[in-house]
Amino acid sequence: MGTTVTDEQIQALAATAKPFSLALLRWGPERGRSDADSIELEHQRRMVSLRADGVIAVLCPVASDSVAGVAIMTVSADAAAEIMSEDPCVRAAMMTVEVHPCHGFPGDALPAT
Repeated sequence: MGTTVTDEQIQALAATAKPFSLALLRWGPERGRSDADSIELEHQRRMVSLRADGVIAVLCPVASDSVAGVAIMTVSADAAAEIMSEDPCVRAAMMTVEVHPCHGFPGDALPAT
């Protein structure tokens, strides 16, 4: 940490915070089922579609044996939970989902490189 941040900078940033929802997908008990590949492809198609529609602002698949992915969603936590409950992998018990309300700062982005 090399950058010095003032109290005023913290307060100014905090004032710009907007509500979002964080969806945390974990691998579930049916991850290895015989039709997993086709179900996961439909999950991926749906997640990319939600991203294209602006419902998911940031989509991060995770390379882990426990966590499958993270999505920052632009809808309320209740709406996000309802949307994610219809996910093909969640419905097939290949993944579980936790949704948490969170705040983010408009303009934040993943670096291009």
